[in-house]
Amino acid sequence: MLKKILKGTGIAVLVLVILILLFVGPWPTYGPSDVKKERYFQKVVADIDNNLKESELTATPDRLRAGWGKASITPPLGTPLAGFDKRKGKPSTGVHDELYAKALALSDGRDTVVLVGSDMLIVPNNVAEKARELVQAQTQLTANDIFFNSSHTHSGPGAWGPGYMAKAFSGTYDPAIVEFLAKQFSAAIIDAYNDLKLADLASGSVDAPEYILNRTRDAGVDSELSYLIARKKDGQSCYLVSFSAHPTLLGGDNMEFSGDYPGYLQRLLEVKTGQFGMYLGGALGSMGSKIDGPDGFTRALNMGESLAKLVLEDAEKATFSDQLDVASVGFAFRSPSLQFRLNRNWRLSPNFLPLLGVDSLGWIQGVRVGNLLFYGTPCDMSGEISAEMKKWADQRGVDLWVCSFCGDYLGYVSPQKYYDQEKDEAGEYEMYIMSWMGPNQEPFFTNIMQHMIDTMFAAPAPAVAKR
Repeated sequence: MLKKILKGTGIAVLVLVILILLFVGPWPTYGPSDVKKERYFQKVVADIDNNLKESELTATPDRLRAGWGKASITPPLGTPLAGFDKRKGKPSTGVHDELYAKALALSDGRDTVVLVGSDMLIVPNNVAEKARELVQAQTQLTANDIFFNSSHTHSGPGAWGPGYMAKAFSGTYDPAIVEFLAKQFSAAIIDAYNDLKLADLASGSVDAPEYILNRTRDAGVDSELSYLIARKKDGQSCYLVSFSAHPTLLGGDNMEFSGDYPGYLQRLLEVKTGQFGMYLGGALGSMGSKIDGPDGFTRALNMGESLAKLVLEDAEKATFSDQLDVASVGFAFRSPSLQFRLNRNWRLSPNFLPLLGVDSLGWIQGVRVGNLLFYGTPCDMSGEISAEMKKWADQRGVDLWVCSFCGDYLGYVSPQKYYDQEKDEAGEYEMYIMSWMGPNQEPFFTNIMQHMIDTMFAAPAPAVAKR
């Protein structure tokens, strides 16, 4: 009898150990490989080629049309803020400044795209998917025409995601917030689409290293402050700006909704020009804001004011074009195998990560407007990586805008040269806790960008005028 009990206990313990190893770990980490030989990469390349068939690449586009719209995404008071786990999902206490989803629609008469900026930490996939459904029901736009992006303010609406990871950074999930956000996003997109009128376009950039730093290591930054101006024939204009410094000038102690410095930047552009202002978050991984001020809101104001001044001064010399080819690709993809590392040699089981609300599905996007390419990634893309991407694109005559948080979130993407370093205080958050896509993450996203440019710019077209 005792032998049977011991045997049964031994079997139960063995089964339990196997289940723990299978679903929790630890598992050995895996190393880098030639990403171009991986099936997940080849699948994305094939999907880009197939998706691009829905656009017409031409050297003789029709006259450009542009339209814009916005909708408030300030949630009910008491909704938690998203951004800092130290808030513990506490309810918001006020609204410092209104939050918006803003949309810029651009059409060459054959293809139409919509760039969407928002005062949010990220654009989660459930909000993006629902918004796409609402837009497709009322327009001729398809999912690959809509480019979602967030400013990455850490004082925007929370409660939008199920699962442990989403709860840690955005509070307890509330499906009503998802419905509200999707409705407001779709309203801004539809308004922009219905507002399309003859227009011309100019773009430019300013190097602004005095306002950005590498907060993780003594290394490079993406200091490019990019802007685009869409101008209708009646003189109405939209100023679209992108920068890569983290909007964390308001810390975790702030409990009021605010757009942080991108919110100030947009409002100041509107006040100074009397026109429409919007913002896209750039490649924010490792990139911090650099500005002085006695408190968070003052620093956010100073940052917004400084960046607005740079844009408006540079834009005085802008020249415009009114015939620009428009094209887009956008689709869901499966990332490299998930790897949440405990140290250099061991990781959690990939079967455990979905229990935390982390999966391997993401959304990737490319939008072409003349010689501009908006590259939308579902991650905190490193500014070190984007700076190198832009150099490569510039050599091919392409003005590349690298954007993060575009319709999903798969953690930080950091330079591969740092991936095998030992865990340390400086890099632990970005290289271990928030790094989920394994050692091939940089070559994966870099090669995807390069393939987008090779295919989407295969047919020459007039360029956006840029000073």
